[in-house]
Amino acid sequence: MSDESPLIRSLRAAVTAAPEDVPLRLHFAELLLAEGRHDEAVVQAAVALQHAPGDESVRDLMARAMQLPAASVAPAAAPAPATHSARPSAFDWTAAEQEVADVVGPRFTADPTDPTGPADAGDATEARLTVDGSGDPADASAWDVDAPGDVRLADVGGMQQVKDRLEAAFLAPMRNPELRKLYGKSLRGGLLLYGPPGCGKTFIARAVAGELGAGFMSISLSDILDMYIGTSEKNVHDIFEAARRQAPCVVFLDELDALGAKRSRTHHSGLRNVVNQLLTELDGINAAQNEGVFVLAATNVPWDVDLALRRPGRLDRTLLVLPPDAPAREAILRYHLRERPIESVDLGKLVKVTEDFSGADLAHVCESAAEYALLDSARSGTVRMIGTKDLLNAARQIKPSSESWFAAARNVAMFANDGGMYDDLVAYLKKKRKL
Repeated sequence: MSDESPLIRSLRAAVTAAPEDVPLRLHFAELLLAEGRHDEAVVQAAVALQHAPGDESVRDLMARAMQLPAASVAPAAAPAPATHSARPSAFDWTAAEQEVADVVGPRFTADPTDPTGPADAGDATEARLTVDGSGDPADASAWDVDAPGDVRLADVGGMQQVKDRLEAAFLAPMRNPELRKLYGKSLRGGLLLYGPPGCGKTFIARAVAGELGAGFMSISLSDILDMYIGTSEKNVHDIFEAARRQAPCVVFLDELDALGAKRSRTHHSGLRNVVNQLLTELDGINAAQNEGVFVLAATNVPWDVDLALRRPGRLDRTLLVLPPDAPAREAILRYHLRERPIESVDLGKLVKVTEDFSGADLAHVCESAAEYALLDSARSGTVRMIGTKDLLNAARQIKPSSESWFAAARNVAMFANDGGMYDDLVAYLKKKRKL
């Protein structure tokens, strides 16, 4: 929240990083209670119950968060005198502990694997830019290249067809320097990822950088455009100069349709000049200049990208990134439920009813289901875990965000597939009987 104190923000980040630290979580909940955030404290207490179901301090905190009388957590040997109160006189710890036991035991109806991370549309990496006091790039070295990360394609749940295409068309030549030298393959390349929003294009780009052991730069329109004439073009040049100095490096151009829109439709000369500068940098002054610089770009509307950017030698390879398949959906759902109080969730049913959902849609399903359970717990005074019913109800209330994208893409596939540019999209639409 924007009005949170720095201490609350710091503790929220700390409990996210160390979910099993019960004393830390209790301290966080106490601060929430002090600020009158009882519903948030209930959530923290419910998570703490997963890790310490018999802890008296957790019980006491839950009772206070639910605004129950102190007698509700007193030992059975020392009963409190009978009093009359409009609030519940006792908290059903037996039922709560039984629910917690289900959580601590098998949390899913099938044996879960505990993934470290999913192929999630929400995992975007921001551009890194060090600026001077004026807010403008100080010089070419202002663009900071992230060190090679530990994200690999194996961390992308499912999407085996996407991985196979990346391996065959992009990664295999880079991993085999002897064969590359034999066949005269240059150590450079460009790849355009396109598809519906929220399907993990940025995460895949970072995984490619990890596979190559290359640095990573994520660039968007706001990082490049400047109000002063000529500065936007200089920003583009500086980005590529920084990548060349620290090669091997992956330059990821997010929302390419904004950066490289068709010049014939662009009325602002500044944007046309940015596209021209981008074309110049992709070509390089000579063939060796961009050696070790790999350009990946992502867009939801590839038909709005200037055709010159897709010329051979630039972004000449394309890859359609579709909504996550069944294994990917399961990995994403497990990730978003990993720290929530759940019991006996049947992921198989949930995976079946979320076909065509993007990663962002799946995150929204988990968030909505958590809201249902939290409100029920707050109203009834009894902690209730998130169950399959909550998740299925949430999924039925959410419409896949990819539907509108496919409606627009269908017209392109039917009437603007010049040279087979969108053959993979046509094949998918026919398979789904949408064409």
